[in-house]
Amino acid sequence: MTATDRSLELIHTAAQAAADKLAHDVIAYDVSDVLSITDAFLLASAPNDRQVRAIVDEIEERLQKELGAKPVRREGDRESRWILLDYVDIVVHVQHSEERVFYALERLWKDCPELDLPADAAATRGKAEEHAKLQAAEGDQEPDGEW
Repeated sequence: MTATDRSLELIHTAAQAAADKLAHDVIAYDVSDVLSITDAFLLASAPNDRQVRAIVDEIEERLQKELGAKPVRREGDRESRWILLDYVDIVVHVQHSEERVFYALERLWKDCPELDLPADAAATRGKAEEHAKLQAAEGDQEPDGEW
């Protein structure tokens, strides 16, 4: 069994919405062969809680406006470290970068086929690593006292 056309449409729209809000490392897996409860997972991350919420809000708004889809469940809003949107056909995981590294969902689903995503979403690959290196480099620089 493979992901349905509806699932792919939801994944593409959600992935583009995440990319538009500068999500990092957007990836999608077809999990229909191993799970009976959903067809696909979309994973995305962001370096801070505010951006996690912004990405989730954009995904929710776009799926509602463009495809008439509402999540049946939304979890993780309180801390905004890992928010899950369950659309039955797909499940969207938007995680803070630290949670993404710690839980490493990609390792769990690496044997599932990766789904093609819009070019903007595919271009987000490696952004979390770039961001971490930039943050580390900025942290190594001492302020010189001049503003």
